[in-house]
Amino acid sequence: MNKKNIITKIIAAIEVLFVFTIFFLFYFTHPIQTKRVIYIPKGNTNYTIKTLQNSGLDITDFDKLIIYLMGYPQAGWVDLKGTKFTKGDFLYRLTHYKAALKNIMIIPGETNYFIFKQIENKLKIKNFYCNIDEGFIKPDTYRLPIGMKRDDVCKYLYEKSLKWHKNLAKKFFGVWNYKTYKKYLIIASIIQKEAANSNEMKYVSAVIYNRLKKHMKLQMDGSLNYGKYSHTKITPKMLRNDNSSYNTYKNYGLPKNPVCVVSQDAIIAAVFPAKVNYLYFVKCGKHHLFATTYKAHLRNIRRCK
Repeated sequence: MNKKNIITKIIAAIEVLFVFTIFFLFYFTHPIQTKRVIYIPKGNTNYTIKTLQNSGLDITDFDKLIIYLMGYPQAGWVDLKGTKFTKGDFLYRLTHYKAALKNIMIIPGETNYFIFKQIENKLKIKNFYCNIDEGFIKPDTYRLPIGMKRDDVCKYLYEKSLKWHKNLAKKFFGVWNYKTYKKYLIIASIIQKEAANSNEMKYVSAVIYNRLKKHMKLQMDGSLNYGKYSHTKITPKMLRNDNSSYNTYKNYGLPKNPVCVVSQDAIIAAVFPAKVNYLYFVKCGKHHLFATTYKAHLRNIRRCK
């Protein structure tokens, strides 16, 4: 190979290198805009790329190679610490950053009012609110990142809860029909507020059904522990002044909406009440005494006092 051919090949290699350098500089400096906090699902790189594309991000299959080289992103929430980046900066943050997570504990018996207050305080989202029905949010411990937008928090809670309720409904009834299912949620929420433990739930459920069947008012204090009154002691004054559908001392039938978040045990009890004729119960220490007649109920009250 003569000297001229060597020089020609060197120049060609330099030109190719120059073209690739220009391409990579242009590609990595291409602007990209995203949410500050994004969620990376469990799965391989192909699934990650597809998920990011479906969320509206300008991500290509070529980025798959770059992600391989930079380091695969861990599943979970990623706080990018901003919303506008170059492509290179975005891919680096995607594979190296993680979010600061806060535990949001949603326990059975709690109401949206206090759930939203907790989220507002822990995630620093002012005036937090979700258009999610009372009693629908799945009780669980959610690890959510500071910086997450309100709409994303609501969407995440709703989708997790919807999946849970659908699975239960299909298990019990074979189909998902929210209008039908909501009745059981309402009953389950009263059970949740009234029962002292899981073992009592099916008996409280039986009392509810038996009183409804006999067209008796439910007259249950727990139905008045709704919204901001979740932790309020029910007083005679409240019974007189509360004109909402939750006041089962004034109204016949069930409230229009669930009282609170419910456990799976409460839902099971609402669907499968005990086969007993109980119409009354009274709290006695850490449990309740149940009765079929009012006379027996009065005896139970005297026993407890």
